[in-house]
Amino acid sequence: MTRPGVLVIGPYPPGDIEQLEAHYNVHRYWEATDKPAFLALHAPSIRAIASRGDLAVPGDLIAALPKLEIIGIYGVGTDGVDLAAARARSIKVSNTPDVLTGETADIALALMLAHARQVPKGDAYVRSGTWAEKGNMPLATRLHGKRVGIIGLGRIGKAVARRCTGFDMRIAYYGRATQVDQPYTYFSSLTDLAANSDYLVATLSGGAATAKLITADVFRALGPMGVFINIARGSVVDESALLEALEQGTIAGSGLDVYLNEPKIDPRFYALENTVLMPHVGSATVETRRAMAQLMRDNIAAHFAGRPLLTPVE
Repeated sequence: MTRPGVLVIGPYPPGDIEQLEAHYNVHRYWEATDKPAFLALHAPSIRAIASRGDLAVPGDLIAALPKLEIIGIYGVGTDGVDLAAARARSIKVSNTPDVLTGETADIALALMLAHARQVPKGDAYVRSGTWAEKGNMPLATRLHGKRVGIIGLGRIGKAVARRCTGFDMRIAYYGRATQVDQPYTYFSSLTDLAANSDYLVATLSGGAATAKLITADVFRALGPMGVFINIARGSVVDESALLEALEQGTIAGSGLDVYLNEPKIDPRFYALENTVLMPHVGSATVETRRAMAQLMRDNIAAHFAGRPLLTPVE
């Protein structure tokens, strides 16, 4: 029996692609120098795509694969996939929610603590010998007891809120509607949430509906003592407005794990001493990446076995 063909859009951690190769005919799309020729050669046998949340599966790629049945996303984000094109052909789509929730929420707290307690500056201060030469650093600020506003109270937003509870923080959130089962304060206005926050944390999904949702008005409302944290997608922010707010001191600073153009981010970020930068590592732990890869494979296997997907994207 011929094994199904799987088009793998980009590389995975060591061992994961070998697991796919044990069960499918794997075609490494990212290694192809002539991608149209590669697709023309292999398209008749490709029944599945294995992608990542940070990679694109555009409509023209879907159209080039007449036998495509399922797109398995290694990640929670679906904004890179042309879902309309997939639905038009009844192509199933799965992602890997829940298994990366904890790690991504951890990064939010790490960025908040790193900014509040000046962890990157402190590390450099010790390593450079400045501590011995000039004495103690200037005072930092505390995190516990502060007000945190969460933009998007989904799985990750709730996990961030639970962690903030441990820091005795006052928690509020913004979303499409109030969640009556949650004990946190709801704001129907994003600027009102920002005005009542010391830390504003973006955890919402990317995509057209949330593009540039966080504007200059939001940063003005957050104010010169406020800190913006983004673990969502770079697209949810008006990045020009964010850079201007950081450069002019409209806000106190930021902690960022995501950007509009990754990995070639706007070089203006490099000069910002009030910003903690991370290279999109929200789910980047050995344990979580293994679980994500397994869940992606389990979804693809379920499809080819005629079983319901474990984590379908509706």
